[in-house]
Amino acid sequence: MKISIRRSRRAATAVALGAALALTVTACGDDGSGAGGDKGSEGSGKGKIVFWDNNGGVRTEIWKKIIADFEKANPDIEVDYVGIASTEYQSKVDTALRGGGLPDVGGVGAAMLAGFAAQGALEPLDERLGKSSLNGKLNKDMVESLKAAGGGDDKLYSIPTSANNGVLYYRTDLFKKAGLEEPTTWERFFEAADKLTNKGKNEFGYTIRGGSGSIAQALDAMYGQSGITSFWDAGGDKTTVNDPKNVAALEKYAALYKKVTPAADLNNDFTKMVAQWDSGTIGMLNHNLGSYQDHVKALGGEKFRGIPQPVGSGGKRVQVSNPVDGLGLFKSGKNKEAAWKFIEFATSKAENSRFNEAAGQVPSNTDAASAAWISKAEPTKLAADALSDGSTTIVQLPYYLPDWNTISKADNEPNFQKVLLGKMSAKEFLDTMAEQLNTAQEEWDQQNG
Repeated sequence: MKISIRRSRRAATAVALGAALALTVTACGDDGSGAGGDKGSEGSGKGKIVFWDNNGGVRTEIWKKIIADFEKANPDIEVDYVGIASTEYQSKVDTALRGGGLPDVGGVGAAMLAGFAAQGALEPLDERLGKSSLNGKLNKDMVESLKAAGGGDDKLYSIPTSANNGVLYYRTDLFKKAGLEEPTTWERFFEAADKLTNKGKNEFGYTIRGGSGSIAQALDAMYGQSGITSFWDAGGDKTTVNDPKNVAALEKYAALYKKVTPAADLNNDFTKMVAQWDSGTIGMLNHNLGSYQDHVKALGGEKFRGIPQPVGSGGKRVQVSNPVDGLGLFKSGKNKEAAWKFIEFATSKAENSRFNEAAGQVPSNTDAASAAWISKAEPTKLAADALSDGSTTIVQLPYYLPDWNTISKADNEPNFQKVLLGKMSAKEFLDTMAEQLNTAQEEWDQQNG
């Protein structure tokens, strides 16, 4: 697998998630006073800890099972579970950073890690991991990816739980009925999106993500079509997002809205988009491995497939990186010893396998990565195969930038909706984002040069 990576002077590498795949508000601690500058304490290793799930609702059921197992194995520790929707998680943590009330443990994926670490909210975990039974048992690529995403100090602020990857789900029954070939190329994708649309019957070829989380999906479609293999130019300080090839790709992709997609897509986050696809007559859906089990429950295993993203005209597949997810220990916690025990337990072989089987993602625990269920979860197996056969290049997104999450969400999701509505051109949208990214990269270089 070819890997395209933005290399900086201090953060030497941002390891491709593809390699990982191929290796197949509540009081905290004792008094709830935790804020960003609070150093916390180790505590007694007993009592209550608070855990904030960064994908509440979607992962609540499996986390409650893991917590029940943990409390049975550790009867002197109680875990207070708080499920927070992924679309609200960062704002919840940011609010707690300013006003207090941070949890002891929380979901901390690569996309938001740099921002939290820059504010001093997270405990470095290298020393704890070195003394743990987990040492040597975590996928090295996932660990290095989270280290690189943390900023420029090469410290580990989150223990990886899983790796994800973009997937194109399509309805095999609808494709067969329409006489369409599998959408393995972008040309076939656009052809199918058009042919499967019959607005009079409320049938659509595709569902596009216009709400929260839309930017990463749009970037995947852009780079996948354009074939550009690096997020930064040869000099490393100017982004390629507004390259003319990417502008043309976004124009073609955004033009799908309302032509072959439901109008409701404008405000759809992933939960609404997935639910709409599972319950309707929509031909294709771009999401990731995480929604595989939802589709199985809704449609059964015979009516759909989940395949790697389409290949471009040159026969190569280009995808943007999906962030590694993980668990972070908040520095302000008053019972860090108990909180670390929970992180160790949740990423142990049995529990990490259980979590990722439910989520349809790739385990971080290398002992869990050989579990039998992985070979039976077709999208996971196909993604691993595609990323190991030399056909795929991963374009690394700059998770290490503290401003990345703000730029890719709050600053530009409303603008992407304007593009879909025809109120802003694709070029204006991407030029605006490029200016923000170049400024953020310049600032980062100055601080970490």
